[in-house]
Amino acid sequence: MKGLRAAVSAEVLKARRSIVPVTSFVVVTFMGCIGGLFMLIIQDPGRARSLGLLGTKASLSGLTADWPSLLDFLAQAASVGDLLLFAFLLAWVFGREAADGTQRYLLALPVARSVVVAAKFCVVACWAALLNLWLVLLVLVIGRGLDLPGGGGDVVVTGVGTAFVAAGLILLGSAPVALVASAGRGYLAPLAFAIATMIVAQVATALGWGGLTPWSIPSVAAGLVPGVVMDPTAIAVVVVTAIGGVGGTLAWWNSGHAGA
Repeated sequence: MKGLRAAVSAEVLKARRSIVPVTSFVVVTFMGCIGGLFMLIIQDPGRARSLGLLGTKASLSGLTADWPSLLDFLAQAASVGDLLLFAFLLAWVFGREAADGTQRYLLALPVARSVVVAAKFCVVACWAALLNLWLVLLVLVIGRGLDLPGGGGDVVVTGVGTAFVAAGLILLGSAPVALVASAGRGYLAPLAFAIATMIVAQVATALGWGGLTPWSIPSVAAGLVPGVVMDPTAIAVVVVTAIGGVGGTLAWWNSGHAGA
């Protein structure tokens, strides 16, 4: 695609000059450290009791101080926490042009609008991959540092693979956020939409429709929804959602509304 490399470089430059990338990595680091804190507390019940409420909450979390529990926490972070995190990334990448008043200048460049959109999605995808890679590495280091039991090769490989699959599904399911950010011309609408998707995911899971809702399917893939398993229909729902989000974003940017 002509001009894609230059467009990607421009998006990377915008990110480098912002505090958003650093902030996103801080958030992911915090997520990983929370899992480590829970493991640390559960390892010593006496210490948990001395910490009062924090220790009680950790003890009641259903976790045990071993690798399977830590990897379950990783899966939860990848399937639930990433929903809001990826929405934030998409909202910033696609909504900042209108919010900063630079969109009209961007559209005046001799680069196809579809190339601009493709570059933005590429940057978000790579950004999301790096964030999850960092989260996985951090959790592995924490687990090794705490010398948790039950860390066989198959257990770790399966847990890490599950987390990456859940994160990938969340990224695909979050694609409509780009359309909402573009059409909403800012950050507020896409973030509100992201919160709404989290509510929908919770309600759908409670009603037994977790395998048919794109924002709860990652939790199904992570094994967090009892009695529901992944099937081709669930994968198709996520893919259709991603196609609709990307296609809708392309259509909006190529319409007259983008330059209005």
